[in-house]
Amino acid sequence: MITRREFSLATALVLAGGWRATLQAAEPAPADKRPSAEEVWAGLVAGNKRFVAGKPKARALGPLRRELAKGQYPSVIVLGCADSRVSPSLVFDQTVGDLFEVRAAGNVADSIAIGSLEYAAAHFHSPVLLVLGHEKCGAVAAVTEAEAAPTPGIEAIVKKISPAVARVKGKATGEALLALAVEANVHQSAQDLLEASPLLRKAVDGGQLTVIKGLYRLATGEVVRLT
Repeated sequence: MITRREFSLATALVLAGGWRATLQAAEPAPADKRPSAEEVWAGLVAGNKRFVAGKPKARALGPLRRELAKGQYPSVIVLGCADSRVSPSLVFDQTVGDLFEVRAAGNVADSIAIGSLEYAAAHFHSPVLLVLGHEKCGAVAAVTEAEAAPTPGIEAIVKKISPAVARVKGKATGEALLALAVEANVHQSAQDLLEASPLLRKAVDGGQLTVIKGLYRLATGEVVRLT
C-alpha cells in the first residue's frame, strides 16, 4: 500500500518533471508560422486606435470561446500595472486569448510573476513581451513622495520602483518628476526581467522574443512606445 507521504513525494516529482519538460523542450516555433514583433506591435497600435476612437471591433465571442477551450495561443505577453483604468485587453481592443497578462501595482515583477512570464515565453512562444506603464501611477507617486510603506508587501513594491525614481531625482519636481519616474520605472521593470531571468534573456538574445516598452496616457487612451 502506498503511504500518503510516498504519494505526495511521487506527485511532487511528476509535477517537477512536467515543469522541466515544458521549459527544456521549449523551442521557437518555425519563423514562417510566427508573426514578427513589429507585425504584432502594429496590430496592437491599430487596436489602440480603435479604443481611442471608441470603435471596438465586433467579435463573435461564443465560437471563439469554444475554439480557445482547446488551447491558447497569445501573441503578446504583458507585464502591466494593476490599475483598474489600464486593462491591456481593452486599451488595445483585443479579445480572449490574445494577451497573456501579468499585472501588479507599478508594473513590477516578483519571482512568481517572472515565473508566469517565463512559462508564457517557453510554452506559447509569444514573440512580444510588452512592459506597460501608465501616467500618474500611484505606486510610483508614493515612491517619489517618499511615503512610508505601511506593510511588507507594499515595501516590496517600493524596493522595486526605488532605483528608477533615484535615477530621475533632482531633474524635476511635482508632476514633471512623476512623469519622468513613471517612464524610468517602465525601463527599470524591463531591465529587471532580463537580469532576473536567464530564460527570457536567452529568448531575447536568440531573437525569439522582443521586449517592447509602452506608456498609457490616461486622458486620451493612447499608448505610446518608449525607446
